[in-house]
Amino acid sequence: MSIVRAEISISLDGFGAGPNQSPEEPLGERGEDLHDWVVATESWRRQNGKEGGTTGPDSEMAERMHDGVGAFVMGRGMFGGGPGPWDESWTGWWGDDPPYHAAVFVLTHHPREPVEMQGGTTFHFVTDGVDAAIEQASAAAGDADILVAGGPSAINQVLAAGLLDELRLHIVPILLGDGERLLKDVGDPELEPVEVVGTPGATHVRYRVAR
Repeated sequence: MSIVRAEISISLDGFGAGPNQSPEEPLGERGEDLHDWVVATESWRRQNGKEGGTTGPDSEMAERMHDGVGAFVMGRGMFGGGPGPWDESWTGWWGDDPPYHAAVFVLTHHPREPVEMQGGTTFHFVTDGVDAAIEQASAAAGDADILVAGGPSAINQVLAAGLLDELRLHIVPILLGDGERLLKDVGDPELEPVEVVGTPGATHVRYRVAR
C-alpha cells in the first residue's frame, strides 16, 4: 500500500540543519556533519557514481532510502536557489542528473514552470501548500510511496497537516546547539517506533505515525 513517508538526519539536540545557513553553507555550520554516516557508505557512493565505501547497517539504510518511492516532496530550501523570486538558471544542487529519477514537488511561494532534468527527474513548483503538494505527488506516484525528502520545515508542515504515515530518523551523535529544528510546531502526533538500528555513525529509528 502506498504511504507518505519522510526521512532525515538530525543531531542529538533535534536539528536537521546547523545555524547560519547561507548559499555557501546551505546546511548551516556543521550541517554537513549530519550526513557523514551516509556519504561513507558503499550504497550511497555507488548510487552517486563513486567506488568504495563501507558496508553494513548504515549502507543498508542508505540503500533503502528511495526504495518503492514514486514521487518526492521537498522544501524550497532543500532545492536551493535562495529566497524570493526564482533565478531560473538554478536547477538544484545535483547537476544535470539528480538522484530522484521521478517527479519532485518543491514547496515555494514563487511560481515557476516545471524543470525537466536527465534521468527522469522533473521538478514541479507548488505554491498552494503541503496539501496540494501531497495530492499532486500522490497522483504522480500511483501505487508507489511518496517521500518527503526534507528539509525540516517541509517535514514539519506535512506532519502538522496530518499527512505523514511514517517518519525515518537518522540520529547522529553530535550537538549543533542551534539551527533548523525538526518536530517544531507539529502538534502532538502519536509516533510508534517500529524499527531501531544502532551504529557508531547514527541511530536509525523508523516511526509509524498514527493518523
